[in-house]
Amino acid sequence: MDPIYVTGHQNPDTDSIVAAMAYTALRQALGDRDYQAARLGQVSAETQRVLDRFGFQAPPLLTSVHTQVRDLEFDTPPALPAHVTVDMAWRQLQRHQDLAAIPVVRADGTLYGMLSQEDIAGYHMTQIAHRRLAPVPLENLLSVLEGRLRGPASPNAMIGGDVTIALTREDLPQVRDGVVLCGRQPDLIRQAMELEVGCLVICQGDLPEELADLSTATLVIGTPFDAYRASRLLFQAAPIHRICRTEGLVCFHLDDRIGEVRDQVLRHRAPCYGILDQADRVVGVLSRHHLLRPRRKRVVLVDHNEAAQSVPGLEEAQIVAIVDHHRLADIQTGDPIYVRNEPVGATNTIIAGMFQEHGLLPAPAMAGMMAAAIVSDTVLFKSPTCTPQDRSTAQRLARLAGASLEELGREIFSASTEGLTDQQLLTADYKEFRIAGQGLGVSQVTCVDSAALLRRKDRLLPLMADIGRRQGLDLVLLMLTDVLLEGTWLLCAGDQEIVRQAFGAAPKDGAVFLPRIMSRKKQVIPMLSELWA
Repeated sequence: MDPIYVTGHQNPDTDSIVAAMAYTALRQALGDRDYQAARLGQVSAETQRVLDRFGFQAPPLLTSVHTQVRDLEFDTPPALPAHVTVDMAWRQLQRHQDLAAIPVVRADGTLYGMLSQEDIAGYHMTQIAHRRLAPVPLENLLSVLEGRLRGPASPNAMIGGDVTIALTREDLPQVRDGVVLCGRQPDLIRQAMELEVGCLVICQGDLPEELADLSTATLVIGTPFDAYRASRLLFQAAPIHRICRTEGLVCFHLDDRIGEVRDQVLRHRAPCYGILDQADRVVGVLSRHHLLRPRRKRVVLVDHNEAAQSVPGLEEAQIVAIVDHHRLADIQTGDPIYVRNEPVGATNTIIAGMFQEHGLLPAPAMAGMMAAAIVSDTVLFKSPTCTPQDRSTAQRLARLAGASLEELGREIFSASTEGLTDQQLLTADYKEFRIAGQGLGVSQVTCVDSAALLRRKDRLLPLMADIGRRQGLDLVLLMLTDVLLEGTWLLCAGDQEIVRQAFGAAPKDGAVFLPRIMSRKKQVIPMLSELWA
C-alpha cells in the first residue's frame, strides 16, 4: 500500500516536526501502518536538540507530492537482453498481448531499444522472401530448433547463408555456405555431408548411426520439427538487437511529473515508452491509457492548513486529514475529510487529546517530545496563544516522560539560535502571507538573549530587504522573541509606517521593542491584517 505522508509546514518548527511524528505514532497504534511522518525543510537546532534529548531521528524530507510516473499502474513485462532470439521475444509478446512493445536492454539493464510484434512480423516476412539467413550464433539456432548437434563445433560458430529445402540430390546447393533442410533420407544426408554443406538440419529425425563416423566439415543438427516449420524457425534465431527499434526512443523516469509526461506523449504519439529508474535501468513500460487514472499521493497536514506553507504539488494530492491550531486558510478538497482545528497554543496539545480519546498513551520518549513541542510553541506558556489546556497537557506529558518543563524550556530556547548564520536565522521559522493584496514575510526566533542577536541587526536588515525584493513583499519582519523579557524585538524591512500604526511604536533604525508581544499568529498577523483589510 502507498504511504500516507504526515507533514507539517515548510521551514518547520519543533511543534510541526513533532506533530507529524506524534500523529503518525497515533495512527500506527490504531493499526494504520501506512502513515509515515515527513518534513518539508531543514530541522532547526532547537528541534534537533529535542530529537536528540529523547532519542529520535528526524523524519525523512519530502520535496513534493506531485503525481509522478511511479504513481501510475504501468506495465512491468520482462526486459529482454539484446542477445536473445526473436523466437523468445515473440513468445514473450504472445504472453503480454496487451503490450504494444517490449523493452530490450543492455547487460547493465539500461535501455537498448523497443521491440514490437510489427517489428518481428516485418523482419520475418523480409527474411522468408529472400530465403537468406544472416549469420546467427550456433547456440541460437539450436535453441529455436530444439536441436541436437552431432559432431564437434566451435562454441562461437556463426551459421548463415541461403536456406534450401532438399528433397533430392539436385536440390543440394553447390556451395558450402548456407543451410540445408532435409528429411530422414540417409542417402541424401550422406550426399550433403560429402558435399560439406555449411549446416545440415535433419527434420523430424537425427543423424543415422551408420553416418556418425563419416568425416565431414558439415554441422549436423537434428530437430523434431518438420521442414516447413523448421525453415521459418531458422529466421527466429536472430538476436533481437538486429531488429528492435533503437532510434528516436522516448522514455521517462519514475520521478517525472505526469503533466510533463502527458505533453511528451501528445507530441510523440508512440505506442508505448520505456520507464527508467534513477540509474537509467528499465523498470517498466508506459502506454497512453496508463495516464488516465493515476494514483494520487495521500497526505495529512498538521500544524498548518495553508497551501503556500505546504508541500509542493499539494493540488495534485489527496488530502486525508488536517490537524491544526491556526486560522482556516485556502486549502480546498474534492471530498469530505477529517478536520480538527482547535484554538490552543500547539498542535501537539490537540494530538495528545486524540491519544486520550482513543484510550492510548504515547510512549514516554514520544510524550517528552510532545511536551517539549508545547513548551516551544507557547514560549514556556507565556504566549497569548497559550491556554490552560496547553499547560495541563504539557504537565501530563512531562510526567509520563519523567521530565521537567522548566528544564526543557531552558534547553530549547538556549538552542534556538545556537550556531545559526544570518541567513539561517531568517529562514529557520519563516512564513509568507498574502493579505488584501499585500505581501508579508514574518520570521520568528524565540531566544533567551535577544541583545546578542540585535548586534547582528546591520547584517540582518539588508538580507530581509533582499527577501522582500525577490519575493515581491511589501514588508518583511523578524521577531526576536525573548522569553526572559516577555516581549519581542521587531526588525522591519519595508513599510515601517504600517508597523507604527499597528503597534503604536515607531521603529528606530529598523527595530522596535514590543512588550508582551510573543505570538506571530495571534498578535502580529491579526494587527497587520486589520489595517490592510
